[in-house]
Amino acid sequence: MCICHNNQPKNTDDPVTNKLRKAFTHRALWMGLILKEIKDRGMDWEEIGHSAIFKTGCMHGDGIKEVLESADSMVEFGKTFLNEDVIKIFEMDIKKLDENELTVEFGYCPLVTAWTQAGIEGEMLSKLCDIAMSGDRGIGSRFENFEFHLGKTIAQGNKVCEVAFTRKKA
Repeated sequence: MCICHNNQPKNTDDPVTNKLRKAFTHRALWMGLILKEIKDRGMDWEEIGHSAIFKTGCMHGDGIKEVLESADSMVEFGKTFLNEDVIKIFEMDIKKLDENELTVEFGYCPLVTAWTQAGIEGEMLSKLCDIAMSGDRGIGSRFENFEFHLGKTIAQGNKVCEVAFTRKKA
């Protein structure tokens, strides 16, 4: 099945959410086309992409950490990481949020929308998605007791993306 069929927003009535989605799509288009250009020039686009996006995630993780009362609280982290706008943009379904686990399914991805509109598909699409998730890996790296887990993704042709942060075992 074409990825574009799996990745259609269901909630399109909110003009603010639509505006934010367009901003995400525009930024993802930049990322995708820059990395495609790097790839076309024969450079290690995957390593460059993972490194840059991971560093961005670290910066975001530090920002999240600054506003938390307890950097060890998964619940507090989850409520900050998943603000109302982000939940609406990605049509997230929070499957579990407790002190040991934050599990979320994304029902829509504006990044995949951007990349498929630019003609990116297949393996490169999946790799771009994984690179983008290095941002979340970077965020998670700023919390010593949390681990990031990526399950299936929309970029792989699935109906949802599965993202989780879990408490590290002692």
